[in-house]
Amino acid sequence: MPTETLLRLVAVFVSLLLILFTFWTYQYVKRPAKLRSVAIIVLGDVGRSPRMMYHAESFAKLGFSTYLIGYRESKPVPSLTSLPHVRLCYLSEPPTFLHNVPFIIAAPVKILHQVTSILYTLMFTISSPPEFIMVQNPPSIPTLALVSLVGRVRGSRIIIDWHNLGHSILALKLGTSHPFVKIAKWFEATFGRSAYAHLFVTRAMQDHLVSDWGLIGKKAVLHDRPPSHFHRCSPPEVHELFLRLGPSLTSPFLKDYLPSSNTPYTTQFTTATVASSRTSQSSSYSVMNMPGLRDDRVALLVSSTSWTPDEDFTILLDALKLYEKRALQVNKENPGRLPRIWMVITGKGPLKAKYMADVSRLQGEWSYVRCSSLWLEAEDYPLLLGSADLGICLHSSSSALDLPMKVVDMFGCGLPVCALDFACLPELVRDGENGLVFKSAGELAGQIEMLLMSFPNGAALGKLRSSLQLASHPVRHGESADWEWGTWTENWNRVVRPLVLTDVERFE
Repeated sequence: MPTETLLRLVAVFVSLLLILFTFWTYQYVKRPAKLRSVAIIVLGDVGRSPRMMYHAESFAKLGFSTYLIGYRESKPVPSLTSLPHVRLCYLSEPPTFLHNVPFIIAAPVKILHQVTSILYTLMFTISSPPEFIMVQNPPSIPTLALVSLVGRVRGSRIIIDWHNLGHSILALKLGTSHPFVKIAKWFEATFGRSAYAHLFVTRAMQDHLVSDWGLIGKKAVLHDRPPSHFHRCSPPEVHELFLRLGPSLTSPFLKDYLPSSNTPYTTQFTTATVASSRTSQSSSYSVMNMPGLRDDRVALLVSSTSWTPDEDFTILLDALKLYEKRALQVNKENPGRLPRIWMVITGKGPLKAKYMADVSRLQGEWSYVRCSSLWLEAEDYPLLLGSADLGICLHSSSSALDLPMKVVDMFGCGLPVCALDFACLPELVRDGENGLVFKSAGELAGQIEMLLMSFPNGAALGKLRSSLQLASHPVRHGESADWEWGTWTENWNRVVRPLVLTDVERFE
């Protein structure tokens, strides 16, 4: 057979294969969407995306086949992984060499890798087209464009959950006038404008985006709320937590600062007395009473941070310096009036090493303040909040349109909060009612001093704590505010459930 004829036959054969593959792919992706199914995309660590995990849990409890897509780093909450309808679909990580490459080169390569990974997961890993695709924003690039494309091809309905504005976060690094920031804003506005439904974390964000970008689709505000298992810890729960955490508290700065422990009878914060019980004249055994909080414990303060530029850690550091100075003065005149404090910072992020190095240099000379960074498992995080005495929030919001999830978690654990002021914070923190609002390090230091005066029996801290005891019940803050507090499940069922069940119920 002549070579030319052979090449033609091969070309025809290859062409037929391509046609068949194209036809099969078209039939594959164009299958009708599967009712009661949802793909939830987190372009980040799944285990550090609480709101999206809560969404997945809520969908799964409604009987939806739920695919949670993101990166495998931290462990998701156990309450999610135990549900039979949930499937975790992990994306492949971008190449590690990108960490050492200039941003202008690394960014396009990272985006190309993300595009390939997301498309493959949405088009092929999830065999049947999901009825809904929910995407977290930010990040905006490339997810908003990809879910818009997949939604059109596979017939899925898109739900955008607006946490913040991606271009505003990029502007913190590059400046608002940078070309990349302007491109990012155009991209976000273009591909985020139209969706089946838009969810917003604040009313301020909804008003801004509807007014400036003319959003198309259903719109609803879904304020963050804690899951039902977040609560104020009892002394036995505090005892169990620090029995687990105690061995990891090896910092030399804490060794002679925290009260000594003697497991299993005492921890740094709790003690369980031993009572001797005699069963006969010849034998006796020891009975350990229920643990209680120690009178000599330090005040436990907690702040959760992502160590990014939109949370100015220098404010907290300066406030701790001022508290140290004031505690020395006050206790010199009235010993024991102000307590020693242990400031625990949770979270990971790019600025952590820098600031913790500053802390280490300072606290060697401090007598009334210690500051530590802890990384907790998902199940221990709410227990730490529920064991703490005061929460600190440094979130300032790059867009001034979102609210800090960390404050929601703290409120869910009955923990009073001092929060940095910004535009829409009153949607969550009511100054003097459920927390205090500060604008400077001096104000924060003054609030810490006022709340911790005569610790652990101070009246001011007790008043704020009492106002949070009704957090598990709907509470209106002001007649015109239309702001209700409750659990995540209550809020989700009121806002999101009607959006995702309306068309399904028509077919049942």
